Amino acid sequence: MKPAPLYPGRVAVLPPQLFGSVAYYALMARYGAAYVDNELRYDKRFKSVHRFDIASTRGKISLTVPVSRPEGATLWCDVKVSAHGRWWETMPDTLATAYGRSPFFEFYIDRLMPVFSEPTGQSITELCDMADSIVRSTLGICSRTQEAPADDCADSFLRKCFEEYAPSSQYWQVRGQELGFIPGLSILDLLFNLGPEAAIFLTKN
Repeated sequence: MKPAPLYPGRVAVLPPQLFGSVAYYALMARYGAAYVDNELRYDKRFKSVHRFDIASTRGKISLTVPVSRPEGATLWCDVKVSAHGRWWETMPDTLATAYGRSPFFEFYIDRLMPVFSEPTGQSITELCDMADSIVRSTLGICSRTQEAPADDCADSFLRKCFEEYAPSSQYWQVRGQELGFIPGLSILDLLFNLGPEAAIFLTKN
């Protein structure tokens, strides 16, 4: 049984992230609920909205979903997913190369495939929401509320560096023997390597 959240009556207010980091989900796991602010102001420096890091044969690499910002758009929810580079075809192949030898890749990859579909005009936050829904359902952590919480029951992490919330201990990685432990990776790294133990790792470390 997974430990209860540390703050069951409070809501974590978070920015949208595509397959957010282990630290992002470790923070989320501490709360009874999360609210993702998809109306956060657009900032091109905030790459984690459409980019996530994995461990390849060469070490850490970033996978990026290209986006298109309509003229005058000021919010992340107005930024569209682009079809440039046919990323929905190349990303699953890259994940297979990176994690095909991991214990739980074959077990989870089919659940993730809806994220890797040819874009049909959706926003990047809609894609993030889809990915997040799959991840949280798989982990079994933290419900998500669609309504902005009242200030007196919310803790905002919109401007935080999530690595400060990373679990204190390391976990087994499929390329750890060759590359050493690589911190700061996407939650996909934890899922593919630990499988059902991923949620326990997030909440006990």
